Amino acid sequence: MPASHTCAEDAKHTQELCLDPSLPASPAELAERLTGRLAAIRPWRVVGTVRRCTGQLVTAAGLRGLVGLGSVCRITQARGARRSGDLLAEVVGFDEDEVRLLAYDDPVGLSAGAPVVLDRDRQLVRPHESWRGRVLDAMAEPVDGGGPLAAGARSYALRARPIPAQARRLMGERLRLGVRALDLFVPCCRGQRLGIFAGSGVGKSSLLSMIARNSEADVMVIGLVGERGRELNEFLQHTLGPEGRARSIVVVATSDAPPMMRRRAAYLTLTIAEYFRDRGAQVLCLLDSVTRFAMALREIYLTAGELPASRGYPPSVFAELPRLLERAGPGPEHGAVTGLFTVLVEGDDLNEPVTDTVRSVLDGHVVLDRRIAERGRFPAIDVLKSISRAAPGCYAPEEAALVARARRLLALYGDMAELIELGAYRPGSNPAVDEAIAAKEAIETLLRQELGEAPADADPFALLAAALGDRGGAATEAAGA
Repeated sequence: MPASHTCAEDAKHTQELCLDPSLPASPAELAERLTGRLAAIRPWRVVGTVRRCTGQLVTAAGLRGLVGLGSVCRITQARGARRSGDLLAEVVGFDEDEVRLLAYDDPVGLSAGAPVVLDRDRQLVRPHESWRGRVLDAMAEPVDGGGPLAAGARSYALRARPIPAQARRLMGERLRLGVRALDLFVPCCRGQRLGIFAGSGVGKSSLLSMIARNSEADVMVIGLVGERGRELNEFLQHTLGPEGRARSIVVVATSDAPPMMRRRAAYLTLTIAEYFRDRGAQVLCLLDSVTRFAMALREIYLTAGELPASRGYPPSVFAELPRLLERAGPGPEHGAVTGLFTVLVEGDDLNEPVTDTVRSVLDGHVVLDRRIAERGRFPAIDVLKSISRAAPGCYAPEEAALVARARRLLALYGDMAELIELGAYRPGSNPAVDEAIAAKEAIETLLRQELGEAPADADPFALLAAALGDRGGAATEAAGA
């Protein structure tokens, strides 16, 4: 800002504008002049300089006391740098007289002494209804070649706090996800948050794509955080299809994106979902995956200087996970964000730190089992290990009894599976086990659903009742007791 232009002068001009008796008396003309004067006022520019750069960590001087944690700055790169345009970086820590920033991109071409300017608007986003059907990057810029995005009237903070617990409505009615195994055994209510837990290659993304194609939500906001680059077009063209894509907003930060971009993509996904929730829509928010979000946080906090604690994760990772996940849920009025979050279980260990933390925050969990996948049944949902904490309010009494009976049969078969498969069990020795053996294959057939298979028009509970039949229900009840 020029030295001759000061805030004091602007204040003086504004005062003169308001007090000068020669000004027109019309309020409309006065407002127009005042608006023009205010628009001409240039805001203060907070400027520092780059002192050093190590990897993606940039240290700047001259900003201490003028920026806060989470502030985004623009760094002008030297002429001839491989990347054109300014480099964005976020404040992640402070020293005695320096500020540490983590770059959103590769800092190739950055030089010592480069100006660092505070960008006040980068932590705000203005979603718009016309964003449906579009694909965005973590900066809310279109990457689908469809032209610029319209900006909404209201600004949303990217890192907003969740709605206070006492201000939220209760969860709504049951939301049909279009996957029989889930609709029957892990029901989801509007505003609920479910986790999909599985090891690598067991079918998390495939299950998520089935839900995206078949669910009953008004609008879907899909965050692909750390996703493989080759899978993006497959997901858009084959999985979602034209109909699914028309009601979806997809936010992408592939696995080669810097950790700051992967983290920002997750927050942008929830922010857009909150916008549609505030407009009264029933929003289905799909985030794949929370684990890669946590890995990005680990890189960020370790680079910022925090010490690792549990399995290499700094404590701040486990503090930030609930702040993201709690943003899904019912709104204060009509809309709701139903959240489905995939979790990559490292080493198939359901008690590893990220998995354990996420499971404790969410309202239910879906467990995909590698052994079921190896037997060729997809989706490979282990219905006995999966649970919805909203199930008691989702089922009608007769539905709850039917599902409880099916669970008992599956559990009983699981207890006797080794003897049955070895041929050591003699049919007729236990009526309840005989019923479990007779019903097992029918239940497995019902749970099997191909990726492109549309949900049947028939009530899934009627299909489950047909699969169970009337074989020995009383004996099963007695065995369960």
